[in-house]
Amino acid sequence: MSAEHTHPEHASTAAVAGLAREVEALRRTVDPLPARTRETGEQVTQVAGQVRELAETLARKNAKAEKVVAPSWLTCASDVDTVAAILDELCKWMSTVYLRYADAATLPACWLWHPDVVEELVWLMHAWIAAYDDDNASAVAAGDWHDRYRPGVVRRIKTTAGTCSLESHTDPHTAPRVPLVEAAEAIVDWWGAARTQLAPVPSDAHLLAAEPAASWVGGRR
Repeated sequence: MSAEHTHPEHASTAAVAGLAREVEALRRTVDPLPARTRETGEQVTQVAGQVRELAETLARKNAKAEKVVAPSWLTCASDVDTVAAILDELCKWMSTVYLRYADAATLPACWLWHPDVVEELVWLMHAWIAAYDDDNASAVAAGDWHDRYRPGVVRRIKTTAGTCSLESHTDPHTAPRVPLVEAAEAIVDWWGAARTQLAPVPSDAHLLAAEPAASWVGGRR
């Protein structure tokens, strides 16, 4: 989330914390006054405690909300049960929520063959859960989901996989490979100890390894 986008809940927390400090300062001002103001001082002390408690409650709530995490399809455990649990929950949620939106029709039939698309949908689902079903669910979070998160995911899926089809996945393929990892050692020596000097020149082996650059990325050719 960008620094420019501040939730009203966070603003409220800061406001209450500021109010708590002001009330505490007022209490310290009243305490030394004569006995006739002692009752007022006690009332201020009580209010200060209530405001401080409210500020702490809001801070705990926001801290908990910021810790909401989603499982990653790309890095989840490589076992059938884990994968099945994530995918089962996702498919049910998509049927109930995601596909109810007209622009979601751009989801390609081969979406399951695109790990990046599944990853996007998994975190979008958990953002929805945090906005609607979590203990800290709020109308603001729901609005954010509708205004930014869902349209963003729909747009990226359309851009990266919208023109793909199931037929495109009939040829066998391997997982994506990081290009030229064999050159990493030379880059480490240069960038780690001599970055003010000229970069290492690619070797014949590097040039040869770079030729099969048609390898698919993210499930697409």
